[in-house]
Amino acid sequence: MNAMTYKGYSARVDYDDDDEIFFGRIAGIRDGVSFHSETVAGLKAAFHEAVDDYVETCAKIGKSPQKPYSGNLMLRVDPSVHSKVALAAEVAGKSLNQWGEEVLREAADKQIA
Repeated sequence: MNAMTYKGYSARVDYDDDDEIFFGRIAGIRDGVSFHSETVAGLKAAFHEAVDDYVETCAKIGKSPQKPYSGNLMLRVDPSVHSKVALAAEVAGKSLNQWGEEVLREAADKQIA
């Protein structure tokens, strides 16, 4: 996955071979805000403009720009994975929630670095 970050916002970036353009969409927000360009430099500028416009528009209409997250995360996994995860947490001397949060944070930090 290719990602861009700006002012705390992230976006996934892809390339459309048919149209020969780079395009992206801001992640973690309620609204669908996308941007595109034919060049990498143009894409970066378009992303910055999209973020700035989104934040400005939200401020004008009195809306919170970030999607709220509750902190509760429900996952369904294969029972064998569940067993391994529970064992790994126990061996680490942590609750399953503590261990899972640590592992998820490390994985997310690698993706959104």
